[in-house]
Amino acid sequence: MKPTIEILTKLQENSVKNHDEVFTKLFRYTLRPDIYYVAYQNLYANNGAATKGVNEDTADGFNEDYVTRIIESLKNGTYTPNPVRRTYIKKANGKMRPLGLPTFSDKLIQDVIRMILQAVYEPIFSDFSHGFRPGRSCHTALSQLKHEFVGAKWFVEGDIKGCFDNIDHTVLLEIIGRKIKDVRFLNLIRVFLKAGYMEDWKYYGTYSGCPQGGIISPILANIYLNELDKFVETLKESFDVKTPYTLTPEYKALQQKRANTRAKINRRQAGEERNQLIAQYEELGKELRKTPAKLCNDKKLKYVRYADDFLIAVNGSKEDCEWIKAQLTEFIRGTLRMELSQEKTLITHSNESARFLGYDVRVRRDQTVKPWKNCKQRTLNNTVELLIPLKDKIEKYLFSHGVVRQREDNGKLEPVARVALTRNTDLEIVITYDAELRGLCNYYFLASNYRSLNYFSYLMEYSCLKTLAWKHRCKLSKIYNKYRTGAKRWGIPYETKKGKKIRYLTKFNEIDGKKCEDVEPKIVKIIATSKTTIDSRLKACRCELCGHEGNDRKYEVHHVNKVKNLRGKEPWEVVMIAKKRKALVVCHDCHQMIHHGF
Repeated sequence: MKPTIEILTKLQENSVKNHDEVFTKLFRYTLRPDIYYVAYQNLYANNGAATKGVNEDTADGFNEDYVTRIIESLKNGTYTPNPVRRTYIKKANGKMRPLGLPTFSDKLIQDVIRMILQAVYEPIFSDFSHGFRPGRSCHTALSQLKHEFVGAKWFVEGDIKGCFDNIDHTVLLEIIGRKIKDVRFLNLIRVFLKAGYMEDWKYYGTYSGCPQGGIISPILANIYLNELDKFVETLKESFDVKTPYTLTPEYKALQQKRANTRAKINRRQAGEERNQLIAQYEELGKELRKTPAKLCNDKKLKYVRYADDFLIAVNGSKEDCEWIKAQLTEFIRGTLRMELSQEKTLITHSNESARFLGYDVRVRRDQTVKPWKNCKQRTLNNTVELLIPLKDKIEKYLFSHGVVRQREDNGKLEPVARVALTRNTDLEIVITYDAELRGLCNYYFLASNYRSLNYFSYLMEYSCLKTLAWKHRCKLSKIYNKYRTGAKRWGIPYETKKGKKIRYLTKFNEIDGKKCEDVEPKIVKIIATSKTTIDSRLKACRCELCGHEGNDRKYEVHHVNKVKNLRGKEPWEVVMIAKKRKALVVCHDCHQMIHHGF
């Protein structure tokens, strides 16, 4: 039998060649066992694989019978998804975000649905959509914005009220039904949308929205918002007006005056009069380079979206932006049955900053002339500049994490100890600071004021040293001298199997960032790349703990949340630590012994 992943890859290739193709008989791929092993391979490494939903079902205990039971229930139509367990996580603004935790069997089926939908829809998604897509990220969205929004005059910042919570199920299924003509497959998606959730052991039905935390929620949201992408494309076609390249009257006048001066210079003999004309010619050249050359009377619309955040650049008037905003409001309300926030959907002149994905975006008005190739040009004028919002993001981060306090005498920031971290080991404290420092610096690497994070690095380093000093009840200088390894360098020593190592807190100039200036988002093919799959390990019929081989026993997967949490006291822990694996294929008897000790 041909592997299902190869069939899905072929489906994706067909979708690339023919964007209007309609797909049928997709439900049968959910009845093939091999795709569930791929789904398990995708899920078991995540921390959430060991997180319980409304029952005890987790990645632990996965085996062939487990897959067979799922397929049989799907085949005879008796499969009913469990309601998700609702929990809440804190957002950056202090509010709480609801998160749905499905059972593991539901996660497996959702991941199978996701792979099928990805094969069908990924090739037809807009090139200007970047959220929750393979091969794309916030950086690819920002990089595309930096190249596409050159010369923009206005920005329209889009904000949809409670986008993921207000997705209309009827509209979503109708959109999918245009592309996929398979009733059983659509019904399977419908039952997941209507599964509901449990909170404080009380059941609540779901009548709209995609639960955040579900495996299929991101791609369903992209399918829904792809309608917005297509609408903006049609809006762009009707809005864009291309005019021939025309020089401004001021530029023409200076150009003519400069040409006349050049002719006079050619007719004069060497002397004071000719030198004066040359000086006048050079002054006219400087003035010419400061004068706008092109008559900007054309109209253009550019667009970039990441999940439910989008930014539109407009070459036109503010009235044009108001018209675009009105068109978006009508489409989102009428077709998508959601609301565009009128207060948060801002119209901003490109000389000021618009906020997108945590960056401030503006278009430079810089008349500085610099050498470029064989001439001189205003190389920065009308280019897009990405900036770090230092006050809103960096300082807020430092205060919220207790890294600094503000001095009363001069208002400057002063690094302080984070007492909450002092229960950790010295190594864990440095690892925590290092992860936070590298994370922020890598994310903001595209910003033109990136060097300003040097001060952020300094504050993080001294806060780390003060935290260590607080932990050991000593002065900062004593900690510095204790862990000093060279000139202006310190680190925490620790032992490994290969010997002694030192964990340093990364310096700002050592962070190279992840450059994506030239990143071109690509369609990623659905191909399993794992060398040792759970499928082959289970079919080998060999217990990786006791070594028993043969078909006389059942074989299951023992799963742990994190290898680093294992103590190495039990034989199975020793094996997992040695293999550096979160999943171990064992026989049923060994699995019972691991859990119950007999």
